[in-house]
Amino acid sequence: MKNLFFYYLTILSPIVALIWLSRTDLVNPTLFVLLLFFYALIFRTYVDGKRLSDKNIIPKKDIWKMIIPGKRFAYFKELYFEK
Repeated sequence: MKNLFFYYLTILSPIVALIWLSRTDLVNPTLFVLLLFFYALIFRTYVDGKRLSDKNIIPKKDIWKMIIPGKRFAYFKELYFEK
């Protein structure tokens, strides 16, 4: 996950899918909210932690510590701007 393009593709494609699902009648509002929470809490925590781990900024065992509020902001530059 060192490539910045693939990182953005990985974090934005589920948002596109959620927007598409919200426009259709495939999911009810409760399921949509559950999927949104899963994306925000579990998926993004893992993807951000994996990117930082692959760049050798944090150890692999500390990926799940990214769920702590504000932890992502400490690595904002490394996550979103640096290759």
